[in-house]
This record gives sequence, structure tokens and C-alpha cells, in this order.
Amino acid sequence: MKKPWHKITENLIPVFRRRLSGVDALPQLAVLGLLSGLITGSVILVFRFAIEWPLEQFLPGPGSESFEELSLLARAVLPLAGAVALGLMLHRLATQDRKVGVVHVMERLNYHQGYISVRSALVQFVTGVATVVTGQSAGREGPAVHLGAAFSSLVGQWMRLPNNSIRTLVACGCAAAISASFNTPISGVIFAMEVVMMEYTIAGFTPIILASVTAAVISQAAYGSEPAFSVPALTMNSLLEIPWIIAVALVIGIAAAAFIQLVDTFGRHHQRPVILRLTIAGLLMVPFAILVPQVMGIGYDTVQLTIDHQLTFWVLLGVGVAKLLITSVTLGLGMPSGVIGPTLFMGATLGGAMGLVGAQILPNMASSIGFYAMLGMGAMMGAVLQAPLAALMALMELTRNPNIILPGMLIITTASLVTSEVFGKKSLFLTMLKSQGMSYQNSPVIQALRRVSVGAIMDRNILRTERFLTAEEARKVLKSEPKWLIVEGSNGPTALMPAVDLARFMEDSSDSTPETEKKSEDTEKPADEEPAKIDLINIPANRRDIGPVQYQATLEEALNVFDQSSVEALYVQRHVAPTIQRIYGVLLKSDIESYYQYRRS
Repeated sequence: MKKPWHKITENLIPVFRRRLSGVDALPQLAVLGLLSGLITGSVILVFRFAIEWPLEQFLPGPGSESFEELSLLARAVLPLAGAVALGLMLHRLATQDRKVGVVHVMERLNYHQGYISVRSALVQFVTGVATVVTGQSAGREGPAVHLGAAFSSLVGQWMRLPNNSIRTLVACGCAAAISASFNTPISGVIFAMEVVMMEYTIAGFTPIILASVTAAVISQAAYGSEPAFSVPALTMNSLLEIPWIIAVALVIGIAAAAFIQLVDTFGRHHQRPVILRLTIAGLLMVPFAILVPQVMGIGYDTVQLTIDHQLTFWVLLGVGVAKLLITSVTLGLGMPSGVIGPTLFMGATLGGAMGLVGAQILPNMASSIGFYAMLGMGAMMGAVLQAPLAALMALMELTRNPNIILPGMLIITTASLVTSEVFGKKSLFLTMLKSQGMSYQNSPVIQALRRVSVGAIMDRNILRTERFLTAEEARKVLKSEPKWLIVEGSNGPTALMPAVDLARFMEDSSDSTPETEKKSEDTEKPADEEPAKIDLINIPANRRDIGPVQYQATLEEALNVFDQSSVEALYVQRHVAPTIQRIYGVLLKSDIESYYQYRRS
């Protein structure tokens, strides 16, 4: 007779969770990666449709980015009205619910083990669509990363997976979002690990790669296999261009540092009312929208014109500087816009402008303007995000040309070094976290502890028992040969003691009982006389104070519980019903230290 499907599921899911507690559960992580890619790819399709469809209906020109075709009045009113509407909406939300974007994902990873709420995902969806549709200087990739991370996290929460697995799911969602947005699966993987997780692990690569590839397949099914930009064959004409490429890297590095500084400066006003900040951001957007309408929306049409050498030097320089100024100011004031798209826009236009200058200096040897535009995109992305490898992979996948690798490596690393070492700037996302009074822990020890759940190393050989036991009850307890006894108090578990200590006490009590007392015990006692009780809290034993930790917790969380409390041991529990908690095992601080030392050796 076949078992019902729900019975099979009930048996498989606990085993699946238990396997995911450790760091080496590759088959299970691979399944999660595929699931995350499917969900994220589908969500990004809906998100892109929600942006592109109304713009195609509303804008007078072809496509979804022809803001330049709007009248002067429409260009002035649209971003201001959109900013005020966003301010009114966010004003009604709690401060925590207003947080969106890659920075919020990093905050949830660092402080909340990757738990992202449904409300957060909905707020990001609405604000991500609204900022682009109303013509703010915004990108869609940052919101897409948030959405991919959120929906992947929600899957893990729904399945009640260990927290280390939820962290992996968040990374999968980030990679899948970048992959689906640009059709660049490799850079999606590197972005998730270099920018968001800030770590590389062998076990992490497999699920993240699968998520990225799956999302790319879904995106290609809807939009085709072409990358985000149509790039002609690009190559460096002469090695004599290398000094000029370094000069371009210096300019891009300075621009990236200025961008980060402006975001940080205006971000210091985050304590002021959100409706006031966004209204000011909308007012500041008005003159830019009127005079430089290319900065409105995502601006990938301008990037494509730059690559195709359709814009003059002063137009490129003007729109590049304008995009840098208005994006940094509005982002710092709290506009919930993405930053990756504007970063590519700034890099392409400034790089293209420098390419035109180079063509004047070396007219017979200079490479095409599109070549410098693409190098500028990679350099600006690498410098602003301090993610040179992710930028290089994006550059290679967008051009699909291996000839760009050598100059790409040179310009990206040089620009990143100028931003970080000459101007002392950290990644934009880390800078924004710091301005909010937060940091990102990425030491090797913390990273190692985050990858493992308490369920992987806890001792399951336990038995819960009451504090007071008769000799007969004590013998029954010891008969199952537990290693640890969890002593119940009036308000739950109160102490942990080795079962061997109870056995020793029972043996000593038996040896010390006089023969006359043994005989008297054999005689029949009065029916109303209760047998003597053993108090497990008062007998000689190596007892430890005990506290709770959730089954989903990572070793980092368990170590934090030890550090923040006076307990000497933790019991691992999970809610199985609204008022019922089941205990699965116990964990000592020495177990965590021993595990880390073993893994490191």
C-alpha cells in the first residue's frame, strides 16, 4: 500500500533539515539553489514587466526609457510628484520597514541571519517600480537583488530550514537577480559572494551557480539570449594606449570616491522626517530632469548610444557628471533607488568622454569610444562597490569578448585602488551601513561559524527529567544510558548535568546504606508514606546553568548567546506547536571551539 504524499513529506523534510545543518550538504544545497533560481527568475520577470509596461504605455517615444521625449512640464512634474508620493507612503511605515536595497540585505545577513519579511519584499517591489516609473535617477538591479534575496529567504523560512541554509538561499537569490537582470550568470555568482556575502566557499559555489544559471534560463526564455547591451567587437588597438587607460582609471577612481562621499554626506540627515527628505530630493531632481533628461529612469538607452558613439564629448561629460550628482544626493537623502544601474551609466558616459579625448591625442591608434565606455562601466562598478572581480566578470559577459580582459583588469584594479587607497573609501554599501550605525562582520572565524547550524554539532544523547526523582525513577532514567540530563524547573529547563553523576550518587548511596536500613526498606511500608526523593539540584554533580537556543541558529548565534548570558550550556529547541517546544540536544561552548579548531586544521 502506497504511503500518502504528505506522510512522505513529513518524513523527508526533517532529514533534509538535519543534513543542511552542516557545511557539507551539497546535494541539499544544490536543490535549494535550483529552487531559488526558479523563484527569483520568475519574480524578476514580474518586476521588469511592472516597470516596462506602464512606461511603454505612458512615454511618447519608443521603448520604456524615452523620458527625453516628454514635455518640459511633464519632466518637471513627474519626478517631483513621484518623490512626494513615495515620501507619503514611506512616512506611514515604521523605520525598519522603509529599508530596502542591497544594504538592507546585508544588514539582514549580518544581524538577522538572512531573515527578510514579506512586508519588506512588498515595500521593495512597490518602491522599486515607483522610482523608475516616476523618472527618478534610479536602477532596477538593486531592488531586484533585494527581491531575489527576500523571496529566497522566505522559502527557507517557510520550510523552517537552519539559519546557515537561509543565508545560502539569500546569496542564491542575489546571484539569480543579477543574472536575470543582465543575462550575466558568472558575474551574478561573483557579485553575491564578493559584494553581499563577502566570502568565497567551495560549498557555497554550487548552489549559487545553479541559482544563477536557472534564473538566466528563465530570463532568456522571456527576453532572448542577448545581454543587456548590444556591444560591437571591441579590442585594444595598441599597447601605447595603456598609459591613457591608466589615466581613465584615475578619473573614474576620483569620480567613484566623490560619489561615495556625496552619498555619505547627505546620508547623515537620515534622522530627519522621510517625507521632508524625499520632497527635497524630488525638488532637486526637477532642474536635472528639465536640463539633462537623460538622467531620468535607468538610462540604458543613453549607455547604448554611448557605446555606439552617438553622443558628443560635452553631452557625455554633462550627463555623466549630472548623473553622479543627482543620484548621490537623492540616494543619500533616502530615495529608495537602486545604485548599480546608475553606476554603469556614470562609468559608460565618463569613460566614453575620456575615449573621445584619447582619440584626439592619438587619432591613429586610439580604440573605439565603445571600448572606453565599456571599460568605464567596469571601472566605476568595481570602484564604487569595491568588487573588482564581479566588475571584471560583468565586463567580460556583457562584451562577450576575451580581448577586453587585459585592459579591463588594468582599469578596474587601478580605479578601485584609487578610490580605496588614495581617498580611503570603502564599498558604497559598507559606507551606507556605517552611516546607519551598523557594520558588517566578515572575519574568517565569524564566516566559518555562520556556515554551520547548531544541529550539526549538538549532542543528541539527552534526557529531560524532573528535579525530584525516587530511586526507582532514577534507575529508569539511567537505564536508557543518556549522556546528559536536562533538569526541569518550574519555568522550564534549569540545569544540565552528566548522567554519570547521578549514577555515581546512586552507587554511593547504595554502598553507604547500613544493612539494618536495607532490611527495614525491604519490610512493607505504610501505604500513605511516599518514598524518599532525590533532589538533582542538591546532589554532588558537575551541573551547568543552561539556556535556550533555537534549532535553526548558527554557531555564531550560539556563541553570541554564551557571550551575552551567564549560562554554561545551551539546550537546542524548536517550536513544534504554539505552546510546545521540543528539545533536540545540548551544546557546550567548548563544542563550538573544538569544532572550529578541527575544521581549521
